[in-house]
Amino acid sequence: MKKVKLSIIALSHSVTQSHNYAVILGEENGKRRLPIIIGGFEAQAIAVALENMNPNRPLTHDLFKNTMDAFEIVLKEVIINNLLDGIFFAQLVCELNGNIINIDARTSDAISLAVRFECPIFTYEFIMENAGVLLDDENEENIPAKPKKSKSETIEEMSIVNLEKLLDAALAKEDYERAAQLRDIINDRKSKES
Repeated sequence: MKKVKLSIIALSHSVTQSHNYAVILGEENGKRRLPIIIGGFEAQAIAVALENMNPNRPLTHDLFKNTMDAFEIVLKEVIINNLLDGIFFAQLVCELNGNIINIDARTSDAISLAVRFECPIFTYEFIMENAGVLLDDENEENIPAKPKKSKSETIEEMSIVNLEKLLDAALAKEDYERAAQLRDIINDRKSKES
């Protein structure tokens, strides 16, 4: 399977889900973004590492890294390797004495460790196709804030064309969480139509 290299673009507070955050991963040398919703504690663990903060006592991810370092286990890469029912799955690809060991992990934990180890993050093309959102080249003013719709039209009643316009507007505003929700609705609608 073709791997896609990602980097952390942003870590933002969730607009629609209180107490949740979105970590936005961007395709290296590409325009696609992979938004992943995470909890507050997980966001804090990533933010601490991104900002190179040194807490007085090690956080759980710091402890895990220190333990791996002590036993000379190297985190080579993180792979977001699956997406089932809207839940991302990840693996830590580790090396010990020349042997490669894959360890299942929550995606947020894997990203937090990737930042601490300064190792690359990858996913597969099929995940980007199913869950990625594409940034548009057009200027923001050329993207309508909302598609034209009647007052009574709900998301469920909107056409795929109007949903895609909403998706474009969410991307223009960098509201990746809303974009991910709209992407899921569009994909679900398209799969039902085919």
